[in-house]
Amino acid sequence: MLFRKMNKTDRKLSILGFGCMRLPQTADFSIDEQKATAMVRYAIERGVNYIDTAYVYHNGESESFLGRALADGYRKKVNLATKMPVWDIRSRMDMDRILDEQLKRLTTDHIDFYLLHGLSRSSWDEMLNLNMGEFLDDAIADGRIRYAGFSFHDNVQVFKEIVDAYPWTFAQIQYNYMDEEYQAGTMGLNYAAEKGLGIVIMEPLRGGVLVRETPETKKIWALSEQSRTAAEWGLRWLWNRPEITVVLSGMSTKQQVKDNLSYANDGKPFSVTADDLAVYEKIKTFYRSRSKIPCTNCRYCQPCMVGVGIPECFAAYNDAFIYNDTAGAKFSYDVFTGCGRDASQCQDCGVCESLCPQHILIRERLKEVVSLFGH
Repeated sequence: MLFRKMNKTDRKLSILGFGCMRLPQTADFSIDEQKATAMVRYAIERGVNYIDTAYVYHNGESESFLGRALADGYRKKVNLATKMPVWDIRSRMDMDRILDEQLKRLTTDHIDFYLLHGLSRSSWDEMLNLNMGEFLDDAIADGRIRYAGFSFHDNVQVFKEIVDAYPWTFAQIQYNYMDEEYQAGTMGLNYAAEKGLGIVIMEPLRGGVLVRETPETKKIWALSEQSRTAAEWGLRWLWNRPEITVVLSGMSTKQQVKDNLSYANDGKPFSVTADDLAVYEKIKTFYRSRSKIPCTNCRYCQPCMVGVGIPECFAAYNDAFIYNDTAGAKFSYDVFTGCGRDASQCQDCGVCESLCPQHILIRERLKEVVSLFGH
């Protein structure tokens, strides 16, 4: 296992982190505790020292499971990360209550890396109104948490604002070779790194869609002299960047743990060759060729007068075709166009079309989005 020191801390963290949101399940969709415990402990025994969970993972059972899995001395071997469900916070009292509940669930007296979960424009504004910074300062001072960070789902401008607003230790972003301009993207990653923040990566394989090989992708990967799985290609692309401290993987089987551990042995910065980069460009070109709407996320169409998240609608629609994954795309669509931002809210005014530099017939394409996703 390779390790990287996170800025602003004295911690050397394993470049592979264990994400506890896709643990093996039983027939009734509860965590298969025997299999999951064996997986977590197997990873720890082989060097993984960063374990990530959240208040809501596995319908609220992930933290309690992890508290049990880290018994017998395993808690002392890891840096434990979990997240505050900001959507459930209405007061400072809620912040303290939930953190204390998490400590009990996890059977620990402190959380090493504590995140505000999934910040966006609206949730960030609410956290500011509730003096989030004071809560984090107090929780660090009294020892309940060691380091404060946030995970993120919005555009890069909001990301930069959040980075600048508090002395964070780290940020967690969705990033992979297909998402260089998605949400925080490369621009946000570089910005946070320049400010001295550690970077933790989630969705390195886009929820697994980047490992679903097709005849076309197999031919492209085979252009390399290196024999690697699609998963290894995806992880190595991230580990190549020295700014990235930890790459999280939501592993569901012991074989996935074994495979990822083997990949992590070679995950050194600047280890991706020019020939490798050429292969990545070919795979990205292939995926992008399946896109249906030429939206560049320039956001000139925003804000919509009735609040439609036009770029988010088109991104989810395109993803359904790029990755042949309508169900996954609909999940993202429902999350990121909630609160009245979905395509069905369009009032057919046409203002957005006059602003679009790509000359997209936005009103017609939004109707296609509604047809695919149902709203």
